[in-house]
Amino acid sequence: TLHADDPAPSAEVGPKEKLHVYLLIGQSNMAGRAPFTEKEAGAVEGAFLLDDKDRWEPAKNPLNRHSTIRKGLGMQKMNPGYSFAQAMLKGQDGVSLGLVVNAKGGSKIEQWAKGTKFYDEAVRRAKVAAETGTLKGILWHQGESNGGNPEGYLEKLKSLVEDLRKDLDAPGLPFVAGQVNNLPAINDQIAKLPGTVPFTGFASSEGLTAMDRWHFDAKSMKLLGERYAEAVRKVQSAQDNGSDKKSR
Repeated sequence: TLHADDPAPSAEVGPKEKLHVYLLIGQSNMAGRAPFTEKEAGAVEGAFLLDDKDRWEPAKNPLNRHSTIRKGLGMQKMNPGYSFAQAMLKGQDGVSLGLVVNAKGGSKIEQWAKGTKFYDEAVRRAKVAAETGTLKGILWHQGESNGGNPEGYLEKLKSLVEDLRKDLDAPGLPFVAGQVNNLPAINDQIAKLPGTVPFTGFASSEGLTAMDRWHFDAKSMKLLGERYAEAVRKVQSAQDNGSDKKSR
């Protein structure tokens, strides 16, 4: 019999190889600031979210609710993970998605470097998820807080990808970085990632609209999530084709 202090059972996620796990990290747009409707507050069928007790639960907005480093719960809204999950599940029979969302608004890339709390938590939670699922990729959305000092952003991003892959014991783990709103000095560097590090991609912010200086509106947030899915699929198919060339 279950006692009150026993952990609740995890949601039924199926076999490990059929649960595709993605780590979603970065600053406020990845934490999610776009409003969502009542309908969009429902669970995404076939998608699960790692909760704060390291168990799986049905994935529903706001997806950053269980981040161990987030700002207040009331600030967490829709992030790109919502439409990303929907897009990745399309035409994937028998596969479910596990999302590990651990973002923090206002964070700089330096705060995500190896050895920091943000980095350690991302790795810890991804490893926990990998016990019951298969790690398939990392989604990164950050750069706004480095707008005033864009110098060397690509170098720092390259180190982050390499460190995460090493510490997660996943050498070719797909990594997709999303561009930010109207910040060419950062976006140009993000666009160079695929030519710099193998099996990486970027989600373009071209044509997206924001509610304020930085935060994408609901329509654009959903588009961004779809672009992440497209970029992830592109990297994965380059891998499936046995290509060791850099994914363009």
